[in-house]
Amino acid sequence: MALVKKIYVNGVDDVQFFKTLEKRSGETDKKVTATVTDIIDNVKENGDKAVNEYTLKFDGKLPQYYEVPREVINDALTEADQDYVDALLNCVENITAFHQRQKSQSFIDPQQGGIILGQRVRGLHRVGLYVPGGTAAYPSSVLMNAIPAKIAGVGEIIMVTPPLKDGTPNKDILVAAALCGVDRIFMAGGAQAIAALAYGTEQIPKVDKIVGPGNIFVATAKKLLYGTVDIDMVAGPSEVLVLADETADPKFVAADLMSQAEHDRLASAILVTTCEELADKVNAEFERQLEYLDRRDIIRESLENYGAIMICSNKDEAVEMANKCAPEHLEVLFENPMEYVGRLDNAGSVFLGQYASEPLGDYYAGPNHVLPTSGTARFFSPLGVNSFEKRSSFIYYTEDALRNAKDDIVLVAEREGLTAHANAIKVRFE
Repeated sequence: MALVKKIYVNGVDDVQFFKTLEKRSGETDKKVTATVTDIIDNVKENGDKAVNEYTLKFDGKLPQYYEVPREVINDALTEADQDYVDALLNCVENITAFHQRQKSQSFIDPQQGGIILGQRVRGLHRVGLYVPGGTAAYPSSVLMNAIPAKIAGVGEIIMVTPPLKDGTPNKDILVAAALCGVDRIFMAGGAQAIAALAYGTEQIPKVDKIVGPGNIFVATAKKLLYGTVDIDMVAGPSEVLVLADETADPKFVAADLMSQAEHDRLASAILVTTCEELADKVNAEFERQLEYLDRRDIIRESLENYGAIMICSNKDEAVEMANKCAPEHLEVLFENPMEYVGRLDNAGSVFLGQYASEPLGDYYAGPNHVLPTSGTARFFSPLGVNSFEKRSSFIYYTEDALRNAKDDIVLVAEREGLTAHANAIKVRFE
């Protein structure tokens, strides 16, 4: 029996599969919400004392230090394997070069009659970066969050990360933080760390925005605290959709689908193809390659429950299916992938051709890997420099310029019933 089910796109079976994916993301468990609400309230009231109590409860012991000393961060970089540091530096170079092009510009627009309009763009004052610890520690996420923040001109980046079981910080995370300019690092994790960033404690500064991935408790805390503080997004399980025709190599297709399935048992990996022979070969490749992959149990469960191979009658139908799904990652392994760039409207990041494998975007190429999930690529964008910027407009009018505009302003204001608005203009010319 094939590992991944085949679905023939007919307007019924494919629709049912997408409904299954929607249920996967579902509503946050009410018990989780209640637990996180209690944690948030406690941290708001009791600050660092509450944070440390939860660290002791959930992580087993208090960390070696609450704030990681600067010399410990520097030592982690100095003592790190040079090949690893060099690899990260290459990633930093590419991520920086890509994001430099996103930076917005302030402008001044002088007009006739003494009118001056404009926009001022600047970075947020302080941003909090959440970084998971333990086996789910991803130094690449440090780079993807901190580098665009720095380019935007963020004044200070405060990282929170849970301690390892021995109470020490993850060295790989410290190395990444040192390379991309994180200012301060605190040893705290979970919903309590999110609450500490949102409200501020005696030691952890209050931030303007919180970014970074986390488990369901972290995601729920971010969702509940949105409005008190800005957040990047509420991310769901990871997703990849591969568009492929008869020219695609089944080894590549299977490998790329499994690279996302290994993230999480709830991850979704979908092949949309016009070639049923390819579908069968990809299923065979799953079984062959799984034998030598460490996270094979997670991959297998993800593929069985939330994976699919969708058979389309033509490429137009396949493209329509991709836009309907709006995946986090979209690979195009058609014969001429560049032909389809302008038609793929709903995707977090698009990977074109046989050698643009999705992990290339996770680590190295330059575009951000913090992407919208669960179909939200229909209206959300990847994390970028503008995620860390804020804009203010400004207006200057002379007396004559306002006199020329006053009748229109007063008319509209009075039509809306806002006579005080109209009066604020009238009094200047009485």
